[in-house]
Amino acid sequence: MGNSVSELQVNIQMVDLQRQYHRLQNEIDAALLATVEKGQFINGPEVKSFAGKLADYLDVPYVIPCANGTDALQIALMALTLKPGDEVIVPAFCYVAAAEVVALLGLTPVWADVDPDTFMVTADTLAKACSSRTKAIVVAHLFGQCCDMDSILSFASKQNLYVIEDNAQSMGAVYRFPGGQTRMAGTMGVIGTTSFFPSKPLACYGDGGAMFTHDQQLANTLRMIANHGQQSKYHHQRVGCNSRLDSIQAAVLEVKLSHLDEFNKARQKVADTYDEGFKRCKGIKVPQRTASSTHVFHQYTLQVNNGKRDALQQFLKRRNIPSMVYYPLPLNEQHAFRQAVRPVEKLEVASQLCKTVLSLPIHTAMREDEIQYIIQQVNAFFESDGLQAGCE
Repeated sequence: MGNSVSELQVNIQMVDLQRQYHRLQNEIDAALLATVEKGQFINGPEVKSFAGKLADYLDVPYVIPCANGTDALQIALMALTLKPGDEVIVPAFCYVAAAEVVALLGLTPVWADVDPDTFMVTADTLAKACSSRTKAIVVAHLFGQCCDMDSILSFASKQNLYVIEDNAQSMGAVYRFPGGQTRMAGTMGVIGTTSFFPSKPLACYGDGGAMFTHDQQLANTLRMIANHGQQSKYHHQRVGCNSRLDSIQAAVLEVKLSHLDEFNKARQKVADTYDEGFKRCKGIKVPQRTASSTHVFHQYTLQVNNGKRDALQQFLKRRNIPSMVYYPLPLNEQHAFRQAVRPVEKLEVASQLCKTVLSLPIHTAMREDEIQYIIQQVNAFFESDGLQAGCE
């Protein structure tokens, strides 16, 4: 395999940011040095330049950078002038950020179950969570591909609901509508949001986030809220917050944006190799790729059959192969939200997924021998004596 097992055990990581940096070191170092020399660290020219280039990439007129992805979701909801008690539907199988900001703003989070194959909400699961008090939906493009936005947008239009896209995990994914029109992930709802957390597909070296919209008035409102609610300096039109992307992070992001499609293809290649390596293994289910969306594979997430997920994770850990459970507990079972939500029907799919999902290492700088070693060890686990679900 080219490298010894001991070397592989040391080097395999869920996301290897050092290798990526070394590949881009000359570009990033030059961008950072130029930013420091200018001395404009807050809302400097790098922020404006990056926002413009991201807008061009996404083919959306307005990109408003902010401090992080959670702020992006909060500011988006604040801009929609929702009232306390209004309901916002969020996926039960997702990171906590969307539900967190809904509750912080005095709104009522309501859980929607997800599709068992794509892990994402659908028009049908949203309809089951909807009531006369529902005013908005947060959809998360999970693990690297888009939700079924055609049916979701149709449902939302009929119910007169705002759609906010959480695109932290799927930057660069492309959605194809039935008529052939294509749109980038994050640009189809009234507001799209993203996080530039270091492990994300488009990532900086700290915290960062952004919002996207086609609506000029809404863009102005988002920008104002993110800047203390002021329309001009010291003149505050509304209560806002302080949420800024700093110039150093913008400089890093502009470099990485120029490589985003290349990096997404690299992860897709890893995923293709995993799919091929696991195609005869009956103990797991590989990620489903929807026909309507490309998949940029922020995560490569298996479903492990027959209650063997935790045993497989421990098996891999003993061989120094990292893995992660995204997510171990659905939001409806989190203690923090026991009093904050309207009860809905049992969320059986979300609860089941939390017991079966396991994400394997995937990043832009994985070596072929590392991928093959992981495939070998996963298959070896199911070939072991005493396991009922094995490989053919």
